[in-house]
Amino acid sequence: MPDRGGGPPTGPRIRVGRPSRRVRTLLMTLGVLAVLAMAFVMFAGFWTDWLWYRSVDYSSVFTTTLWTKIGLFAVFGLLMATAVGVNIWLAHRLRPPLSAMSLEQQSLDRYRMGIAPFKKWVLLAITALVGLIAGASATGQWRTWLMWVNGVAFGQKDPQFSMDVSFYAFDLPWYRFLLGFGFATAVLSLIAAALTHYLYGGLRITSPGARATAAATGHLSVLLGLFVSLKAVAYWLDRYGLAVKSSDFKATGNWTGLRYVDANAYLPAKTILFCIAVICAVLFFATLWRRTWQLPMIGFGLMVLSAILIGGLYPAIVQKFQVQPNEQAKESPYIQKNIDATRKAYGIDGAKPEDYEGKGDPNRKAQQRDEATSAASYRVVDSNVVSPAFQQLQQERKYYQFPETLDVDRYTGPDGKPQDTVIGLRELDITGIPKRNWINDHFTYTHGYGAIAAKGTSAITDPTEGTVGSPDFTESGMPTTGQLSDDNKGKKYEQRIYYGEKTEQYSIVGGPQKELDYEASTGPTKYTSYQGKSGVSISNTLNRAAYAVAFGEPQILYSGAVGEGSRILYNRTPKERLEAVAPWLTIDGDAYPAVVDGRIQWIVDAYTTTNGYPYASRTTLGDTTADSLTTNQRAVVAQQNQVNYIRNSVKATVDAYDGSVKLYQWDTQDPVLKTWMKAFPGTVKAKSEISDELRSHLRYPQDMFKVQRELLTRYHVTEPEQFYSGSDAWQVPDDPTNKKDTSAVPPYYLSLKMPGESEQKFSLTTTFTPAGRPNLGAFMAVDADANSKGYGTIRLLRVTKTVQGPSQVQSELNGVPEVATFVRDLRGTDSDIEYGNLLTIPLDGGFLYVEPVYARGGSANYPLLKKVAVAYGGGKPVFKDSLTEALDAVFEQKGGTEPPGDGTTTPPPTKPPATGGDSLEKAIADVLKAHTDADAALSKDPKDWGAYGRAQEDLDAALERLSAAEGKKSPAASKSP
Repeated sequence: MPDRGGGPPTGPRIRVGRPSRRVRTLLMTLGVLAVLAMAFVMFAGFWTDWLWYRSVDYSSVFTTTLWTKIGLFAVFGLLMATAVGVNIWLAHRLRPPLSAMSLEQQSLDRYRMGIAPFKKWVLLAITALVGLIAGASATGQWRTWLMWVNGVAFGQKDPQFSMDVSFYAFDLPWYRFLLGFGFATAVLSLIAAALTHYLYGGLRITSPGARATAAATGHLSVLLGLFVSLKAVAYWLDRYGLAVKSSDFKATGNWTGLRYVDANAYLPAKTILFCIAVICAVLFFATLWRRTWQLPMIGFGLMVLSAILIGGLYPAIVQKFQVQPNEQAKESPYIQKNIDATRKAYGIDGAKPEDYEGKGDPNRKAQQRDEATSAASYRVVDSNVVSPAFQQLQQERKYYQFPETLDVDRYTGPDGKPQDTVIGLRELDITGIPKRNWINDHFTYTHGYGAIAAKGTSAITDPTEGTVGSPDFTESGMPTTGQLSDDNKGKKYEQRIYYGEKTEQYSIVGGPQKELDYEASTGPTKYTSYQGKSGVSISNTLNRAAYAVAFGEPQILYSGAVGEGSRILYNRTPKERLEAVAPWLTIDGDAYPAVVDGRIQWIVDAYTTTNGYPYASRTTLGDTTADSLTTNQRAVVAQQNQVNYIRNSVKATVDAYDGSVKLYQWDTQDPVLKTWMKAFPGTVKAKSEISDELRSHLRYPQDMFKVQRELLTRYHVTEPEQFYSGSDAWQVPDDPTNKKDTSAVPPYYLSLKMPGESEQKFSLTTTFTPAGRPNLGAFMAVDADANSKGYGTIRLLRVTKTVQGPSQVQSELNGVPEVATFVRDLRGTDSDIEYGNLLTIPLDGGFLYVEPVYARGGSANYPLLKKVAVAYGGGKPVFKDSLTEALDAVFEQKGGTEPPGDGTTTPPPTKPPATGGDSLEKAIADVLKAHTDADAALSKDPKDWGAYGRAQEDLDAALERLSAAEGKKSPAASKSP
């Protein structure tokens, strides 16, 4: 039988039918479950966030932020979707009734026929896609929207346009966003309309005849007209943008604001381009009637040419032939505006350099020694060095830790006066838990225990009290006892630390599983159950399931360790908590602990910033706040955040036990803070609610200080000519005590008495050197005591004579023979030298350098304070066992001995004590004569303290001889009847 099929023979046919009902049901069930699972994952993130904000009583921040984002998403997503959808619909509506039967249209027919059944769905898909993208992009502008709608006036006007600063800080960013959104909408609408017109024959590329129908021409012309109109608005806003524009300027480096070429070339150019763009837009709109592209395209070409010539070439000519030949004179008025605005924006407008010799009078050594005892509380215990000593002496257990850099605070000493104190918290370190498992990590070991404090001005000197040179603890032990425990006025002192800088893991507390409280040196191990109100309850199944999903830990859902009363603690570092409850604040890199009213509180400084202050130069916070301690010990603030206005407007606290967060208004005049307080009402407490005890621990923040000192390296100069030349520029010196890198020296807290002041003040200090030179250029101190009337007052001492800078003093100290001997002896005991903070203190017209020197290694593998180095007025450093000895030696007082070869003057030797050959009568005569000589020296010249001091030494020697003579006579006297 012939093969009629023409193909290969076929075998048995396999019939492929629909899946069975059971399979379809299973697939449908799996699909529904997958959708529900994805929905629950998204819900879990939202639900846990809401629960956390409610637990810290800042639910209004969550709802305000959420509704703002939803509103922006809906409005701008809908606007974009509507604009693109309407233009696609309109282009389709304006399609020509018949298309020319060209090859181009024949190929497009296939696409038209393929789309025809799904036109509505394609339109919905396109509009939904662009709407979702636009809406999601708009949600990122929630801060810009809230600042615009709640903006508060600064009460300051820019010098060019006389607009309030709030226009640049709050309004202009929002207008720029709207403009950018308008451009995106116009471009997407134009592309969508052009493609639709092309698909349906309104536009032709290769077909004979007209390239576009009249309807398509009119439609696209209107869209182009809208685009050019937006360009006209952009040119107009660019005029104001010049006031906050950043550029490079050799006189300042980073420059913000108008310069001569901006005011005299770019500004008029932008105005002209605005007018040209308006005319060009009108020509595009006129195409609705003229139906020709000729005039609008000519106008558009003219606008592009004008932008090149007027906006680019003309300013370059002005810069080349008008500015450069006489740049200093041309730029001086604008430099002055930049100086004034920058100093005001960073709060340094009150800092004016005061001339200060820096040498000191070599004839006043006795008086300088007396003044040195009252000039400062010399913090010889360096908080950046002694953490290992705290760790070894007070760690108690391996699962506790101290920060690498401790903090400096003030507490009342036994004499009732404020005492500089080094303090650190004994926080939990889960890496030291003896047996690591999920229960131990998250249920048993949940908190640290105790604040440890030591005197900042002295270490142990008596071997019976401990290792000589180790910290002199004022609060120690487990549980801790001492000054902090005793100063709580009868209140219960809560020592447990559930929230801290090192506490990054979550813990589940308060449920069936008991927590290890602490292991005392003697007695049984103590257990506890958390009694605080912080954290989120996970007693119910919904919350447990949500956190199991959110944390990726299924055991939370089914573990028997979770039950009635269980609460989950997370976001436990002060920085995390503050960034969550106040996302509009910039948080300082260093939270520090304080014991306030029986509670350990983390105190955190927070800043309001903007980069829209006209004429003020910008700075990158992460770069400016970096120093030799931020490499691995301390965080920097806002790594790449560029600002040109900053205020320490908020002081915040985080309770170490219950995690409660409180924000206090500190700068009551800051318009940026007032704006955010309007946006988030009730989140910031009034300044008056700060308790007296809390206020006593508030201080001037380091990061703010570092930003200001960096600006003052240039902006201490207020004359534009001198500023332009850069002849008086300073620099922050490198830390001479840090051998690892060349980072900037950190600022130091200490109590000192500045020139002209009658008492010590808790201050934050730093030094400057002239640019490119190592000698001392200036000294800066700010009153850091929040209780002081002068809080925040910056003092700048400009050094008028050549004085050694920190690196020179350190280098000279390293060359002192006693130091070499000390280092050699240390290395013989397998120890090494470690320098502490090099403190600089103004004293009697000169500068006193004080540096503690530590030995590390040997039997005690932690730093021990062994020596103190002191230098004054350019003299050679001395290297002694104690601060008292060093001060005596450097000021050539009795009791001081001269280090061999250090170049200091040996004090005149005192007369030897009286011997047995001296009669009692002669000794008495010598005392009377010495007393008369002292009075005569003082009456002859009240200012000749040197002669008076020598007479006093003679008097002391005479008194010693008298005492010796009396001692030798007393045995004979006892024999007389």
